[in-house]
Amino acid sequence: MDIEFERPEVIEAYQEGRLREALDYLKDNSPYYRRMFRENGVDVSKVRTIADLAALPFTEKKDLQLYNWDFLCCDRAKVVDYVTTSGTLGEPVTFACTEKDLQRLAFNEKKSFMCAGLGPGNILQLMTTIDKRFMAGLAYFLGIRELGASIIRVGNGIPELQWDTIQRLKPDSIMCVPSFIPKLIQYAESHGIDYRSSSIRKIIGIGEGLRDQNFELNLLGRRIKEKWDVELYSTYSSTEMGATFAECGYGCGGHVHPELIIVEIIGEDDLPVRDGEVGEIVVTTLGVEGMPLLRFRTGDMAAKRTEQCRCGRWSYRLTPLVGRKNNMIKFKGTTLYPPMVIDVLDNCPEISNYQLILDLDELGNDNVTVNIGLPRPDPEKDAALVADLKNSFRAKIRVAPNINVVGAEQLAKDIYVDKNRKPIKVVDRRPKC
Repeated sequence: MDIEFERPEVIEAYQEGRLREALDYLKDNSPYYRRMFRENGVDVSKVRTIADLAALPFTEKKDLQLYNWDFLCCDRAKVVDYVTTSGTLGEPVTFACTEKDLQRLAFNEKKSFMCAGLGPGNILQLMTTIDKRFMAGLAYFLGIRELGASIIRVGNGIPELQWDTIQRLKPDSIMCVPSFIPKLIQYAESHGIDYRSSSIRKIIGIGEGLRDQNFELNLLGRRIKEKWDVELYSTYSSTEMGATFAECGYGCGGHVHPELIIVEIIGEDDLPVRDGEVGEIVVTTLGVEGMPLLRFRTGDMAAKRTEQCRCGRWSYRLTPLVGRKNNMIKFKGTTLYPPMVIDVLDNCPEISNYQLILDLDELGNDNVTVNIGLPRPDPEKDAALVADLKNSFRAKIRVAPNINVVGAEQLAKDIYVDKNRKPIKVVDRRPKC
């Protein structure tokens, strides 16, 4: 039986057995963790339970950046694929994957696609890159093969090519960044394509959320659903964890795959919070051969839900992300995360694009400026739009950021930078501690 459907105590006992194996592997093979264990007086034989993890030091992004190759646990000759992170918090980090690691990725994505109801006979159109040292695209490809379904590797962007492929090959599912879907719909509407009658029945989102903390569709999700009545699924993953938290058909959070990862949610005191409370996601990878991680701080904020899902799984779930810990903002006495600001902007159809700038004011307090891109700036109309937008901010998040109007084409050059895989929607210029 799939471990995800077992009772919580069975899942926990299973994970603790895998944890002890992972710790022994790190002690025997990892230059970084051997040094960390020695310097902190850690005896891994005494770490028997998940609760015992709280006594161990964290691994942080800066550790991976400073000591990247000290995390490698095998001979370089065993490495079959090199990938890099997207560099969200700074310099990208290289991860080396062995054949066993790629098989693990295939298993991970197979289970994730199964959560979304895919199986043999389904056809998935992949609208994300599989090259440029990008782990996710490769993982999706391997997972679909392992599942026994079919995949069409179109790559990101180019609505014309996407629709030509849909009309020719009749895929039933799409996998892409959710904010690309409105562009796909807009292209279809302007070119007379009856997208509602197309073969597409499911959209699996990556990199962006489609739901809020109550598991209701957020503004972007509602906008898509109102236009296109398809099934929407969200996923959460990262290169570092090499695992995916995937929604099932009930859309009540991303299910953990217990074979692959252990999750802790920690508070401001660096101690575990109660289930259901928001905190930082900390992960320990299981079964990774090349570069496994112990208590890695993701910087992402979410909560853990442990009640049984209506799909029958007992594996705990993560809520949609609240934001990134390092991007938390204290603005005019209110605590914010960029997604809260973005949610308001996504509900303003007059805006072509936008970018958030986070910096400090003359008193050293957090300052938020939103640059909004308009196709044809008009001073009189723009003033009214800015006033309405500020009212929307006050109604939704209680405070209104500074708003600048910029030409959409000019702003696009700052958002879509060639060397970056993802659009740069947030620029944080605040000094890093």
